[in-house]
Amino acid sequence: MTSRLDLRSDTVTRPTAAMRAAMAIAEVGDDVLDGDPTVRALEDRCAERLGMAWALFVPSGTMGNLVGITLGSRPGTEVALDAQAHVIHWEIAGAAMLAGVQVRPIAPAGAVLRADDLRRGLRPPSPHAPRTSLVCLENTHNGAGGAVTPEAEGLALRAVAAERGLPVHLDGARLWNAHVATGTPLDRLAACADTVMCSFSKGLGAPVGAIVAGRTHARADAYEVRKRLGGGMRQSGMLAAAARHGLEHHLARLADDHTAARRFADGVQQSVPTARVVPPNTNIVMIDLPPGVAAADVVELARADGVLLSQWHATRVRAVWHLDAPYHEAERAARTVGEAIVGAARNPAAS
Repeated sequence: MTSRLDLRSDTVTRPTAAMRAAMAIAEVGDDVLDGDPTVRALEDRCAERLGMAWALFVPSGTMGNLVGITLGSRPGTEVALDAQAHVIHWEIAGAAMLAGVQVRPIAPAGAVLRADDLRRGLRPPSPHAPRTSLVCLENTHNGAGGAVTPEAEGLALRAVAAERGLPVHLDGARLWNAHVATGTPLDRLAACADTVMCSFSKGLGAPVGAIVAGRTHARADAYEVRKRLGGGMRQSGMLAAAARHGLEHHLARLADDHTAARRFADGVQQSVPTARVVPPNTNIVMIDLPPGVAAADVVELARADGVLLSQWHATRVRAVWHLDAPYHEAERAARTVGEAIVGAARNPAAS
């Protein structure tokens, strides 16, 4: 029987045996009262690698983004960001409800936001319009198919923000992937930002957790925001141990996920030339379906043959490669998805 291959997200990974062992032996303390030693070690390591003054372990990337946005913005103002940013579409308006800011979506001319896009999209100062208080970037960019913003472009975006006196928060949930794909050190990729969030529960394979790090704001202020959001944890060293294991042992192997994504993308494109497969920079593959083919039908047919995809919107599906999706499965997955697209075209009522 063919095994199931889950490509819905890189969040579906399960801790490896070695990661579970690291969690089991982790030294722990009460992180709220006295500080957890394993958490502190992880935070110090991440601050160093990201070139930041401090780092704070948080339960999720969404919370980490909200901490960064709260620190960098002011209630009653707006945050400028890519129109397809994760913060806009997949964080259920937390910035508006909890940080008191509205978002200003800027549609990029290309796949991801560039300096010219930001300069064009920032609202001119006016006593009758909301004041912009923060720029939020995303690298890699989920909605653009895991696209990488190179170091130079990140710095150019920061320069535009600086022209207006605006701080920058970086949603770097998959910054690890950008680092491995380009070979650019993490601190240089994060140099565009005042605060950055990186997730451990995606490509690095940890079950829980993210880091938010900063260079200009005080760590105590970030800690206060985290506590207000309910993010204070107790013996969280077990979770931090999983994150640290992922950082130490799973970072380099992200290259395997990128290879698998390219093989898969090439295979689907060759089998269904009428589809448009976005060439992946990293581990995410977006497939724009041929005219008349519904994403829901493709997802259902692929699932029946053992490959799980996610429906991005009515005519686009997404596949994400990860620790539990070995790259030698790329050809099988491409064949299955190609057949599902062809089948959905022949039978539009498949779902």
